Amino acid sequence: MDKMMNANMPQLRSSSSMSPPLTSLTNKVGKRWKEYQGMNNWNGLLDPLDENLRAEILRYGQFVEAAYKSFEFDPSSPDYATCKFPKRTHLERCGLHNTGYKVTKHLRATSGIKLPTWVDKAPSWVATQSSYIGYVAVCHNKEEIKRLGRRDIVVAFRGTTTCLEWLENLRATLNNVVQPTATGITAAEPCSVEENGAMVESGFLSLYTSKLSDNPSFMSLQDMVRKEIGRILKTYEGENLSLTFTGHSLGAALATLTAYDIRNSFLRPPHVTVISFGGPRIGNRSFRRRLEEQGTKVLRIVNSDDVITKIPGFVFDEVEKKEGDVEGKGEMDAQARGRGTVAVVLGDRGGASAL
Repeated sequence: MDKMMNANMPQLRSSSSMSPPLTSLTNKVGKRWKEYQGMNNWNGLLDPLDENLRAEILRYGQFVEAAYKSFEFDPSSPDYATCKFPKRTHLERCGLHNTGYKVTKHLRATSGIKLPTWVDKAPSWVATQSSYIGYVAVCHNKEEIKRLGRRDIVVAFRGTTTCLEWLENLRATLNNVVQPTATGITAAEPCSVEENGAMVESGFLSLYTSKLSDNPSFMSLQDMVRKEIGRILKTYEGENLSLTFTGHSLGAALATLTAYDIRNSFLRPPHVTVISFGGPRIGNRSFRRRLEEQGTKVLRIVNSDDVITKIPGFVFDEVEKKEGDVEGKGEMDAQARGRGTVAVVLGDRGGASAL
């Protein structure tokens, strides 16, 4: 797990030796917090990589690591694919002390794949349909809120671990993303598929929207996130808030999809940012356009050697202009940069550049 995460952040870590633990962060984001959350599409912060932005990227990366560390990987355990730690001590038991955040909700994702009957004879871990995928955490410490300039809400997702999640990753056909139906004053206005045209890979959409067929009361990941975010926004109504979605690999795809959905599900959501690590390309041009039109800011951290971020079939259309330099980096043109989806590519020689 650590190797997978570190593969996407080697140059970030090396620019100032090893990354500082969360307990030692002293960089003050303060009044510039919207700038670091992508309000200006990170213009002027990427080359060279701003130290405050670097610290923020690493901080969110550590939240993703906590989603991995809290997952029960042992297939022989009766608790396989669940969260090992209670919400109250979740971050501390993952080695993240004094973060100023508290976990408020553990999240589960369910595969919509229909299994053949012979699977009943296979080990239970082979057919695990629903598993712990991440968590929601809220900044509650007054000093950390002051340092950050707002109360931050983090939704963190791990990458692929279970058999059915791997199978979902292979479902590369595109499905329409149906807009939320208005259900009250907090819901966005509905939008038809024909007007929208946004499509994402069916496997990611399945993990986000599926429920257990034998337990209709079991909520989908989508339902869980909407309900928890709605509760938190109501609790802290009137405060300066931000929503930050982060994840690695599969988790990066879910972070982007969740941010898109949450931004559409509430009439007046706070600033929404995605900081993803090693994420695949997940949707079509219409999906990207909708992300940018709704004001969601996406910062993708990718390694130039990471095949997953380029696999055909993961068709998130980045506007890319190849420069042919020795580090294999690309550079996004000015028009695309202005729309709010930015990728930071870590080249073989270190440093960072925007796609």
